[in-house]
Order: sequence, then structure tokens, then C-alpha cells
Amino acid sequence: MNLMAWSTAVKLFGMNLAARSLAIKMRSTTVDTAIYFGRRQKHADVWWSSVLRTQFGDGTMEVAWTEFVRLFRAKYISEHVQDRMEQEFLTLTQGSMSVLEYEARFAELSKYAPHIVADEQRKVKKFIMGLKPSLRTRLVALGHRSMEEALSAACMQEAEMEVYLEEKRASLKRPTLAFQRQDRKKKAPSFQQRAVVPARRAAPTPGGGTVAEKPVCTQCGKRHGGEVCWVTSGRCLRCGDKNHKIRDCPKMA
Repeated sequence: MNLMAWSTAVKLFGMNLAARSLAIKMRSTTVDTAIYFGRRQKHADVWWSSVLRTQFGDGTMEVAWTEFVRLFRAKYISEHVQDRMEQEFLTLTQGSMSVLEYEARFAELSKYAPHIVADEQRKVKKFIMGLKPSLRTRLVALGHRSMEEALSAACMQEAEMEVYLEEKRASLKRPTLAFQRQDRKKKAPSFQQRAVVPARRAAPTPGGGTVAEKPVCTQCGKRHGGEVCWVTSGRCLRCGDKNHKIRDCPKMA
């Protein structure tokens, strides 16, 4: 990388690296932020010119991008921040993120763990092991060799799972509504059930049984026990006793 490419590199890597978080922290206007980064870039230009002069033959030697990134981070990103970002990468899991959101965060933090992502197999394994358990189990069995394969498979599995869960939720709602309708039908009494009134028990008679069970007397047309008509013989029409009338019947008390 020569001096002419430096300005572009700084804008792509250095300035954009901190612009989002720093602008929020400063709560500054666009103009303030532009002035700040203009000063930062000027300072970085001086530093890079010094690096080219002292380490790369005053710009006559080509500098690899990876080497530039290493030098830039060492200069402008503290070791504490780099360690923290590396630790975040090592413990990164999908959680509530979608597969694409997880992959974007994975790619962003992977720059701080080059010892892992330099090996494609280790990088793929780290990506898969951070997925949700339901996705991780399926991808581990398939054994993908590249990040492109793993990402594509994870997105497909996620889409299939979302369709399955949506169909399952819909199927669970249908029986519930049917059972509710059946319960309402069972609980609602019919007109006949509401109209039925329990019959009163018939009063017992001296001859045994109840009045409703006695035959109708052919002389008075009433139901009473015995062979003699209670009306014609002057008996109590309540109990059949000949010593008192129904108005004096002790069983009326």
C-alpha cells in the first residue's frame, strides 16, 4: 500500500471503524463529526508517512492489507479494546438474532480473532457452535467445509423451521376453537330441560303407598284407600279416620 492509497484505506477502515459509536457518544452534529475525523485523518496521515519511511523504504515497498490492518490497530485501537472484542467473539452466540444478523456480528468481531478465522475449518466450527441448538444440531450432522455453505444451510434450516412452527401454531388454534364450541353447547341447557319441573311426591295414605297409587273411588271420584268410600261414610278425607273430619285431622298440623 503506497501513500496515495492511504487516505482511502483510512476512510474505509479507520474512520468508519469508530464513526458510528463515537458520533453517538459525542452527540455531535454532522459538521462537528466531520471536523473531528478530519483532524484524526491528518494525524493518521502523518503517522503512516512515518511508518512507510522507517519500515517500508519510504513507500517503495508494497504493504499487504493484513499488515496495514495490524499496524493500524496497534496504533489506534488499545490492547484492552482488542482483548474485549476478541472475548466477545469467542463467547458470541446467536441468541435472539436471526441467522443473517448473527453472521454479520460474527464477521465484524472475527477481525479480532485472526488466530481462529485464519483456519476456515475452525471458523466454520465456531460459527456453527454459536447457532441456536435447534439449528446447530442439524448443521453439525451435515459437516460443511466453508462459511458460504454453513451460512446458506443455516438460512435454509431457519426458514424451514419458521414454516413448521407457524403451521404448528395454526393447528393448535383450530382444535381449541372446536372444543370451546362443544363446551358451550354442553353447558347451554335445552328448552325442555329448563321447562321440566320436578313432580311433588304424593302424600301417603293409611292403606299404604301414596294417594296417586290408589284407584279412583266409583262413588266419590277421589283416590283413597280401603273398600268403604270415605266421603259417603263420613270419614276424614286426609287419613280415613271415622272419628274426625279433615279439618280436625292431626296430620294436617
